Amino acid sequence: YLYEKSKYLCLKYKGVEQKGNKRIRVVLAELNVKNKWLADKLNKNQSTISLWCNNERQPSLETLTEIASVLNIDVRELIATPKEDK
Repeated sequence: YLYEKSKYLCLKYKGVEQKGNKRIRVVLAELNVKNKWLADKLNKNQSTISLWCNNERQPSLETLTEIASVLNIDVRELIATPKEDK
C-alpha cells in the first residue's frame, strides 16, 4: 500500500518498505521520452531525473503530480505497475 512519509512516496509490501519501483523510467520509455526532455519541462537538472529513474531518490508527491501533468498521464501510472489483462 502507499503512504506519505516526509512528503516522499513510499511503498510498503509484505512488511518491507521499498521506495518506488522504477515506474518513471518505464513510463518515459513507453512514451518514447528522454530524461533531458522531462528535465527541461520540469526545470530540473537532468541528473535529478536520472536519480528518480534509477530509484536512487524519489520525487515529492507534488513533483510526481507535476510529472504526470507534463506527460499527460494519470499520476497512478507513475506509482503502480498496471495489471495485465487475464
